Amino acid sequence: MLRRFLLPGLAALALALGLALAQAQPNRGEIAVYSARHYDTDRRLYDAFTRETGIRIRLIEGDADQLIERIRNEGANSPADVLITVDAARLARAKEAGVTQPHGSAAVQSRIPAGLQDPQGHWFAVSQRARVIMFDRQAGPPAGLARYEDLADPRFRGQICVRAANHPYNVSLGASILAADGPAATEAWARGVAQNLARPPQGGDRDQFRAIPPGQCRIAISNTYYLAAFGASENAADRELFNRIGVIFPNQGAGDRGAHVNVSGAALVRTAPNRENALRFLDYLTTPQAQEILALGNMEYPVVEGVALHPALAAMGSFRAEPINGDRLAANAAEALRILQRAGWR
Repeated sequence: MLRRFLLPGLAALALALGLALAQAQPNRGEIAVYSARHYDTDRRLYDAFTRETGIRIRLIEGDADQLIERIRNEGANSPADVLITVDAARLARAKEAGVTQPHGSAAVQSRIPAGLQDPQGHWFAVSQRARVIMFDRQAGPPAGLARYEDLADPRFRGQICVRAANHPYNVSLGASILAADGPAATEAWARGVAQNLARPPQGGDRDQFRAIPPGQCRIAISNTYYLAAFGASENAADRELFNRIGVIFPNQGAGDRGAHVNVSGAALVRTAPNRENALRFLDYLTTPQAQEILALGNMEYPVVEGVALHPALAAMGSFRAEPINGDRLAANAAEALRILQRAGWR
C-alpha cells in the first residue's frame, strides 16, 4: 500500500528535479545574439551558421546603447551570448561597461588584423565602411579637397551636404579628428565645416549624395556602402546616380593617417551562458564564407584578407584606412559632439 503512494510521488519529484536541472543548464543547441544591425544579409549569415553547425540563433535586435544597458541590467541572468553593433566607440563602451569578456580565440586573432581588434581581445571588427567625400563627376573633383581637414576651407563655402552632427558616424569622425589634430584644430575645423554647409543637416547618408545632381550641394559626406547599394540596384535610375557620383578617399598622402572607417564588430558577453557555442559563432564570423556574405550582400569591406569586394565597391577604387583605436574614439566621443554642436553643426 505504501508503495502505491510512494511511487507516484517519487516520479513527480524526479520529474520536477529534471525540469529544474534542465532549466538551470545552458541550451547547448543555441546562442542569443543581441544585435544593433538590422539587415537581411545578417539573417542569411545566421541561417548559414545554423546549417553548418546545427546551433540555432535567437536574435534580439535593438539600439546599441539600449542593448548594452539591457545586458547590464540583466546581470548574471542575461541570456545574451554575443553582442554585435556598429561603431568602434560603442564596442569600447560595452567593454568599459563590463558587459564583455576577452574571447581568447586563436582563429580571430590570426585572421583579423591587429588594427581591427581590441588590444585586450574584448571585440573585433567583422566588416568596414569608409566615410568618404563624394562629388559630381560631371563637374569634376573639387580642387584642393584631399583631406577631411580640407572640408573647412572657405573655398567650399555653401557646398557641403552632411547629416546631423549627433549621428554616430559623424561623432566618430569628429573623435578621429580630435585624436589626430587636438581640440583647438578640431574646433576650427568643425566651425569651418558648419560655415560651408549648403543646407541645414538633414536626412541620412543617401540624402546627401542624392542632393548633388540637382545642385543642392557640390560635396557630400557619406559612407561607402550606401552609394555601393545604388551601383548594385536593379533600378536604372539608381545605377545612373551611382555612375555620376565620384568618391574621394581622404588623407591618403604619404605619412597621412588614412580614411576613417566605421566598423561593425562582435563581442563575447561576459555572462554568456552558451560560451562554447558563442565562440564557434565568433570564429565563424571570420571565415571566408561569412565574410563573403557580408561583403557581397551588404556592400561592406571585408576584414579578412583574400575575400572579394562587391564590384560596386571595387569600382570606387582602393584606399588605406586609418588604424582604429576604439578606446580612444569612445573617450573622445562626448567632447567631439560638444565641439561639433558648439561650432553650429547641428
